Amino acid sequence: MSFTKTSLFIAASAAIAGQPLMAQTYQDTGETAEVSGPAERPETVFDGDWVSVGIGAAYSPSYDGSDDYVVSVLPIVQGSVGGVDFNPRPGGLAVDFIPDAEEGPGLDLGVAARIRRSRASQIKDPVVKSLGKLDTAIEVGPTAGISLPALLNPYDSLSFNVDMRWDVAGAHDGMVIDPSVTYFTPLSRGAVASLTLGAEYADDSYADYYFSVDAAGSTVSGLPQFQADGGFTKASATMLLGYDLDGDATNGGLALVGIGGYSRMLGDAKNTPLTSIRGDADQWFVAVGVGYTF
Repeated sequence: MSFTKTSLFIAASAAIAGQPLMAQTYQDTGETAEVSGPAERPETVFDGDWVSVGIGAAYSPSYDGSDDYVVSVLPIVQGSVGGVDFNPRPGGLAVDFIPDAEEGPGLDLGVAARIRRSRASQIKDPVVKSLGKLDTAIEVGPTAGISLPALLNPYDSLSFNVDMRWDVAGAHDGMVIDPSVTYFTPLSRGAVASLTLGAEYADDSYADYYFSVDAAGSTVSGLPQFQADGGFTKASATMLLGYDLDGDATNGGLALVGIGGYSRMLGDAKNTPLTSIRGDADQWFVAVGVGYTF
């Protein structure tokens, strides 16, 4: 498997598996000695077909740019069947059709999809709520990436990924591009950590749908009129920690994951009165979950 494909909480529980011990503790002396890894890779639950399923709870802004926070349930699935990998995305899933290389750089190429429900539900701000609910967008498009293993230790990796998606449900009718870079490293046989830096770029149609306030909306809400144009809408940083409950992720089973993230609204996504007057450009995100790998 490619450990750089981790993205959300169940991805981390999957990524733990297959990582050899980075340090061996000797029971008789209490000393810890660094080892370069076993001469022969041991079998793991990820050899062949495998699936991870999980569920978690997230505490995040009510909509992009909101200063009100809501709790959401996150059902997640990840796995590899017949050489085709499927990996979680925020609100969606990505499928990679390129088999992973045994060693050296790895390539990803496939399709990503996302359900976007910003301002479609859980609107807590009464002024924003007066503008009415938006439709749910379903975004689909290609995804591509490359991963570079063994940078600072034998088991870490640095990956670069880009998702490009178009709304096919007739909501915002626009295009979104999500570039990201992730550094992943195991902390022990049963624990992993990753740091992801990302951004979101959207076209005029997307920006107008989510961030503009027209004359009718201004009359209803009292907010000033605003015409939003496309561009970068946010930049983000996300830290993920995962731990296998029996201390050995190579055998699958249950794992716990925690995520903390921060994003900053940019451009017209920041300047819109939905953010600048009724919300906040600083956006925080936390999530906890449990997953099972078999």
